This record gives sequence, structure tokens and C-alpha cells, in this order.
Amino acid sequence: MTHAAFNLLAFDTSTEQLSVAVQRAADGRRLTHQGAGGAQASATLIPTVQRLLTEAGLALGDLHAIVFGRGPGSFTGLRTACSVAQGLAWGAGVPVLPLDTLLAVAEAARQSAGATRVLALLDARMGEIYHAEYAWADAGWQTLAGPAVSPPERLPLPAAGAVLAGNAFAPHGERLPAALRALPRVDALPTAEALLALAPAGLTAGRAVPADQALPLYIRDKVAQTTAERAAARPAG
Repeated sequence: MTHAAFNLLAFDTSTEQLSVAVQRAADGRRLTHQGAGGAQASATLIPTVQRLLTEAGLALGDLHAIVFGRGPGSFTGLRTACSVAQGLAWGAGVPVLPLDTLLAVAEAARQSAGATRVLALLDARMGEIYHAEYAWADAGWQTLAGPAVSPPERLPLPAAGAVLAGNAFAPHGERLPAALRALPRVDALPTAEALLALAPAGLTAGRAVPADQALPLYIRDKVAQTTAERAAARPAG
């Protein structure tokens, strides 16, 4: 199958943005939605999915898979995406394809800026950054390192020619090592369009799973801080 030869629903709620997209195999048409994420995503995700499927003329049972950003990312956002993907897939009898959000960041950077070597960085809150390094080769992404979570000062230096991509620059940019601050930056989020682009490789590789086996990817077990920890994580000044 070509990349457009799948009926797909994709969504990500791992960041401050809700991103949803539907792809129709018959003509490759894609319908997309970007909106506010966070707490609002749990209320707006399902109505948005229903609207886009209706506009595409597709039913849930017509889908080849439901694709979602499995993490790392917001704990609440990941639970929302996973539970909605499981519920929709279970009822329709279609498989689920969980994909890494950092890989989606790399793909979004490739789509917007032509990046082929990426250190993907997402704000992990609590004074830390989710990170992974990827390289584009032979029409696909290779994972070079990660995913992991680290304080900004301890991020690894990527291979030559890499760009930084993600949403971690505003909250953590001044804490990055000097060598990283000197690299080109691409503002990018794990969009549903990026997930659609990644999905065919995952499907042909057999990575889709039954609904009850779809799980979020939590890099960090601890999701809350004490008052003292929050104070210690604030930049000086």
C-alpha cells in the first residue's frame, strides 16, 4: 500500500495542543484540526473525531487503524489519548497504532524545515526535558538515542548536523549547554499530520496492536513535585 492507501484516524494530546487528523484512502484526502490541549482535550477530542470522520465520509469501522501519540508527554494527556483510542478501537474492532511523540516531533520538523537529523525536545515540566535523537535515512527514521528525560544541563550532544526541534526552548533554553544553544532550532509539536506520515511504516512493520494492548509511554514515574522541589527547579533570578 502507498502512504495514502489507509483510512486512518490520528490524534495527539500529549502537549498544550490538541491535534486530530483523518486520512481517507480513496483519494488521500486529509482533514485536520488543531486546538487547545490540556484539560480541554478530554472534552473536545471525541466530538472533534466524530466531526472529522463525518466530513471524510468514514465510519470508525472503515478505519485500518487508530493512531495516537503514546508519549512521553503530559500524564493526563497521555491517559486521555490512550483511553479514547482504546474505547473507539474496541467498539469498532480496529487495531491501534501507538507512536512515540518525540518521533512525531522529528517528523514534524522534517515536514516544516527539511530536518533529517533531529534532537527532539519536549517540555517535561518539573525542570526537565523529554528527549530523543533521530536520523532520517532510506525513507525512514532511525532512533539513535532515547527516549529519556533529563535536566536541561545534562542533555547529550547530538551528532554533527543535527537540529533541535520541539517546544522546550522557551521554558528551558537558557539552561541548555552552550553547545546545544548554538544549534539551529525548529519549533515543532507532535502533530496528527506527523503521526499520519509515520503510520504506514508502523503498520507494514506489524506494530499495530489490539485495543487492550495499547499503552501510554511514561518515561517518568513521578508526576508531582513537593513545594521544595518546585522552588528548586525555578531558574535563579
